[in-house]
Amino acid sequence: MKSAKLLALATLLALAAGTANSADRVIYPDPAQARGDLAAALKTAAATHRRVLLDFGGNWCGDCHVLDIYFHDARNQPILDRNFVLVHINIGYEDTNLDIAEKYGVPVKNGVPALAVLSEKGALLYSQKKHQFSAMRTMESSAVTEFLVKWRPPRAGCSIMTVNC
Repeated sequence: MKSAKLLALATLLALAAGTANSADRVIYPDPAQARGDLAAALKTAAATHRRVLLDFGGNWCGDCHVLDIYFHDARNQPILDRNFVLVHINIGYEDTNLDIAEKYGVPVKNGVPALAVLSEKGALLYSQKKHQFSAMRTMESSAVTEFLVKWRPPRAGCSIMTVNC
């Protein structure tokens, strides 16, 4: 019984340390990089036949950190890498790069993180109109998996039911 309590305590401490470290991570680059990062992503997407995934948020946003953790977990990372070019758009404190969000129909005033998906040619395929991902702390990684599978580009021999295609 004592070893079970110690294991539980060690697990909680490890989770707490991981959460604290993730809050210090810089996910969203300097806001001035947004246009250049987007242009580079569009070029890469066209060359590699992937879609562009725009992630609007800020480093101050805890839900944005959770989304990034979910993007890069063992189940989602391969789907993300194979099908998307991810661009983090720093919106400051909801006062920067709002023109980019507006261009792609993402109302960041409804909460962040907020996502948009572009085709390999830059056409808007999806923009988050409500606050679907702004409460990531209450969501499971599987919600991100479902989103990535739904919006990945179609590939011959793949179905919507196949996760790692």
